[in-house]
Amino acid sequence: MKQYKLSFAFVLLALGLAQNSLAAVDINAGKQRAKMCLSCHGQDGNSQTSNIPSLAGQKPAYIANQLRSFRSGVRKGGMMNNMAKGLSDAEINNLAAFFASLKNKSIGSKKKQLIQEGKELASGMCFGCHGSNAQGMGVTPRLAGQQPKYLVKQLRDFKNKTRKNPMMGSIAAGFSDDEIKALAEYMSSLK
Repeated sequence: MKQYKLSFAFVLLALGLAQNSLAAVDINAGKQRAKMCLSCHGQDGNSQTSNIPSLAGQKPAYIANQLRSFRSGVRKGGMMNNMAKGLSDAEINNLAAFFASLKNKSIGSKKKQLIQEGKELASGMCFGCHGSNAQGMGVTPRLAGQQPKYLVKQLRDFKNKTRKNPMMGSIAAGFSDDEIKALAEYMSSLK
C-alpha cells in the first residue's frame, strides 16, 4: 500500500510539473515558430502523410515533453532530433500551446472489420491513460484520428523497445502484428 501511495504521489507531481512548465505561453509566437513544422505535420497541424503524426489538438504537456525528449536525444527521431535541438523551453511551450489550440480533423478509417477488432482490444486498456475516446490526457497523447501507419510504427517501436516507455512497452508486447494494425485503424476512426 505504501508503494502504491508513493507511486500515485509521483504521478501527481509529474503531472503538476508538466502543467507548470506550460505556464505563460504565447500562442502567436508558437504559430510563428511552427512554420518549420507545418510542411510535415500539415498546414493546419493535421498530417496528410501516413507516417507523420498530426499535432492539432494534442495535449500541450505531451507535445512539450516529446519535443524536450527529441531535443535531449532521449527519443530518437532523426529529423525531429535536429529540429528540436535549437529550441528553448519557451519556444517548446509556445509550440505546444499553438498545436494544442488547433482543431484535430480525424482521418476516419473505413476498414470496418479492423475497426471492430481494434475496438474490442482497446476497450479495457487504452482509455484509462489516453482518455475517453482516446482524446489524450496530460502527458499521454491523443490517438483519435491519428494516421494508422504512424500508430502502427509507434506500437511496433514500443514492442521492440526502440521507443522507450516501460508501460507502453509491456502493453505493446502483448499484441500481435495483426492486433496492432486493428488498434491503429480503430484509433484513427475516432474523432
